Amino acid sequence: MTDVVDQREPRNLARLALLCAPAAVVAVAFTGLHGLLVLLVELAGLVLMAAGGWWALTRRGMPRVLGALLAVAAPAGVIVLALHKQVLLLSAIAVALWFAGLACARAALRPSRPHGAMPEREAPPPRRPVLIMNPKSGGGKVERFRLARRAEELGARVVLLDTSVQQDVAGLARQAVAEGADLLGVAGGDGTQALVAAVAAEHGLPFLVISAGTRNHFATDLGLDRADPATGLDALRDGVELAVDLGKVGDRPFVNTVSFGAYAQIVQSPQYRDAKTATALDALPDLLLGAGGPHLTAQVGDQRLEAPQALLVSNNPYAAPDPINLGRRPRLDSGVLGVLGIRVDGAAQAAELALRGARATGLAVLSARQVTVYADRPEIPVAVDGEALVMPTPVVCSLGGRALRVRVPRDRPGADPLRQERARSVDWRDIARLAFPRTESRP
Repeated sequence: MTDVVDQREPRNLARLALLCAPAAVVAVAFTGLHGLLVLLVELAGLVLMAAGGWWALTRRGMPRVLGALLAVAAPAGVIVLALHKQVLLLSAIAVALWFAGLACARAALRPSRPHGAMPEREAPPPRRPVLIMNPKSGGGKVERFRLARRAEELGARVVLLDTSVQQDVAGLARQAVAEGADLLGVAGGDGTQALVAAVAAEHGLPFLVISAGTRNHFATDLGLDRADPATGLDALRDGVELAVDLGKVGDRPFVNTVSFGAYAQIVQSPQYRDAKTATALDALPDLLLGAGGPHLTAQVGDQRLEAPQALLVSNNPYAAPDPINLGRRPRLDSGVLGVLGIRVDGAAQAAELALRGARATGLAVLSARQVTVYADRPEIPVAVDGEALVMPTPVVCSLGGRALRVRVPRDRPGADPLRQERARSVDWRDIARLAFPRTESRP
């Protein structure tokens, strides 16, 4: 009986998706020839917007201005045409129905996806935990959420970093281990997290993550509450352990991503932190058109990527292969690296990327246990968890399978990755089979 109830909701969602999709077509049909014209213009507008965006990124001066104007004018022109033909409302309804159908389809398929919550292990609370905190990280979250005081109240020793000088974070962690720490934790950015995590893994100690950084990708994928970093400290008194993978690029650990190509080149600039947009716009024309930066080749398992303009290697694959918004990683213990390679050679490929997304020829989505990046230079820029480094080539990325014991609160908002996972592309044949399953004929 339980299985029947469990299947009822996905089946109903699949049927609702199959209703919404044709309803969107019907809404377009009611707009008549004018509506079809608007639909065709919408597709053309999307292509022009992508082409304009490409020109804005790869040109300077007046061509950049014209490209930016085209990228803005294309969607505005579609709206003006829809208003002129008096089909804007029906067109909006059609778009809303289509996206509602997609949402229902993805929700229907989600329970059948193989990603489940990472297994938890019971472990006694630490007796001598040591937490390293960066008071400047995340715009001062350590002070704003009173993390040091709260940690000390729970029995932890807190080491506050002196941000006015360069400090050896890994050295501080090793000193804490030598003095008897039985847990290491960090309240800071992902780069600092990785350095201390490597020391914890080396000594077989549990590691505690406090989401006090700016973006907190690692904390998010562990299911922690980014809005209130103090809740991560609950793991000190009532927590469980997760065995997760720890990435390594060269001799440097990473918990999230390693970037090569355009982004890695841009973050090397001293002006980047103070003027991110201006620095990126100034560098992109040369990087995207091949006039600047090294020529890269990546060996991903048994596959080879030639001359990617940007290459992202992640500690476990992300759920959505979207170069703009990666979403989250459903698991951190799969034992494989995720790889996203981008190669766009012109406005046509930029338009294809806008139209086809993950299926575009300029986007490669792969996974492997090891990735080796070669270049035509002895050293290349590399961004490791957002930090700018320079490494000798070839650069090897690997993964330590379940090498890190991460202690997390027993109750945390994102413990179930299915709740927040961005669904992959929808196969409507799967939706039809789910909505109307075949009944086996009895003899």
